[in-house]
Amino acid sequence: MKKLLLLFMTCATVYAVNAQVNTPQPSPASKLEQKVGLTDVTIEYSRPGVKDRKIFGDLVPFGKVWRTGANKNTIITFSTDATIANHKVKAGSYAVFTEPGESLWKVYFYADTENWGTPKKWDESKVVAVTSVKAHEVPFNVETFTLDINSITNGGANIELIWEKTYIAIPFTVPTDDAVLASINDVMSGTPKASDYYAAASYYLQEGKNPNQAMEWIDKAVDMTKEKPLFYYIRKQSLIHAKAGDTKGAIAAARKSLELAKIAGNDDYVKMNEDFLKEWLGK
Repeated sequence: MKKLLLLFMTCATVYAVNAQVNTPQPSPASKLEQKVGLTDVTIEYSRPGVKDRKIFGDLVPFGKVWRTGANKNTIITFSTDATIANHKVKAGSYAVFTEPGESLWKVYFYADTENWGTPKKWDESKVVAVTSVKAHEVPFNVETFTLDINSITNGGANIELIWEKTYIAIPFTVPTDDAVLASINDVMSGTPKASDYYAAASYYLQEGKNPNQAMEWIDKAVDMTKEKPLFYYIRKQSLIHAKAGDTKGAIAAARKSLELAKIAGNDDYVKMNEDFLKEWLGK
């Protein structure tokens, strides 16, 4: 019995020595993941709060390089090459440093990500891209420091920073078009499926490329699925024919898509086709 009691007391003592108080971080860590075109973009950063302080021009001085957040420097990762202010940035991870100003900010993408805060010694050779962006005042207070990726297109987006009453946007582009066109050429030289023709035609429509080529592809996709017609394929066919100037073909396809969408019970496509027909029949 004494041995059991001694063992219990020993375990309790070890637990007491190793136990730690867990409290929330003042600037909690955050991780943002966003697909832009075919590129995966990840931002890892910490999010301080205003907490009744004056931020820009005081806590974060103007004209001095800032870690762009709290704790370890903010890190952005691109899964493919990217372009920032005409600077080609290789796929990989970079620290994001900023130099706030009253009306203009400098933004640096830095090859060394292993810094707690800013580098002890700034190495200009590690700056892979630098750009200047306008600072905009927002009409409300943003308590928690926030980074986001918005204004997303197939070919690029903006990295957005907003805190206190300041907003900046840092545009970047990614080589989506080159990758998609290479993929289309590769697939079309083999044995494309209906879904391949549909995807290629949809991309051409979305990006404003050759409408006649898009029409050829979407017509093949619709023909290959005529035994089990798909209302969304035919809806796309109507849009592409309209873009190519074939009003008659566009209206016929929209009517067919409408009929199939009603059978499928898809109210969204019913409305889109009805709106399309009202517009084109009224011309």
